[in-house]
Amino acid sequence: MSVDVRDSLTPPEQLPRHVAIIMDGNGRWAQQRSLPRTMGHREGAKAVRRIVQACSERGVTVLTLFAFSTENWRRPPWEVEVLMKLFLATLRNEIRRLDEANVRLRFIGDRSAFSGILQDYTAKAERRTAANTGLILVIAANYGGRWDMAQAGRKLAEEVAAGRLQPGSITADLFHHYTCLSDLPEPDLLIRTGGEQRISNFLLWQMAYTELYFTDRLWPDYDADDLESACAAFASRQRRFGQTADQIARSAHA
Repeated sequence: MSVDVRDSLTPPEQLPRHVAIIMDGNGRWAQQRSLPRTMGHREGAKAVRRIVQACSERGVTVLTLFAFSTENWRRPPWEVEVLMKLFLATLRNEIRRLDEANVRLRFIGDRSAFSGILQDYTAKAERRTAANTGLILVIAANYGGRWDMAQAGRKLAEEVAAGRLQPGSITADLFHHYTCLSDLPEPDLLIRTGGEQRISNFLLWQMAYTELYFTDRLWPDYDADDLESACAAFASRQRRFGQTADQIARSAHA
């Protein structure tokens, strides 16, 4: 008797709305094959395409990918240069496909450190896909969670200095309003590939109640089946948000 693969998928109502991914393991993937690290990054870009497609097909609302952190500038200059060139080339190659797939593209992070052409192209990509209504694909580039909170604090300080805001009126909700992604649901699920078990300065403010999922799978090998395994693990967990398990059970039967 044949089994419909759809029967084994996580039910749509149990899927995370917002998936965030730390795409780790490109360099190790290449080293294991005696290839230049740059080949790992190129294969990693193919994995991005697979996971964007899988999230779109499964009905995930937001996918946020950690593409380049504020700390990645510490890497060898030649590798940073390759990453920047690959970033631009991937944008150029994928923007039409993303647009046709109804994906809305968005970038978070300090783009001022990027070349003028890369800044222009990210802005162009955002404008081109702004009206799309499908998956929201967020690319975190030159992004760090501490940077995010610092820039939010700076904006609030400017409001206070201008007399438009009283210090006593600053709340967690107001602070959140000035952070990146304040208009989107917070991440439900964080996936980190490559075997490391840390969040590496990624979405620190936004991940207060995010479920964490770590896998040894290297990013260039990651595919839709791996994503489904992460979603199944997410669906098996009870998210309490400070409540007790009994409270959650009672509210579910109310």
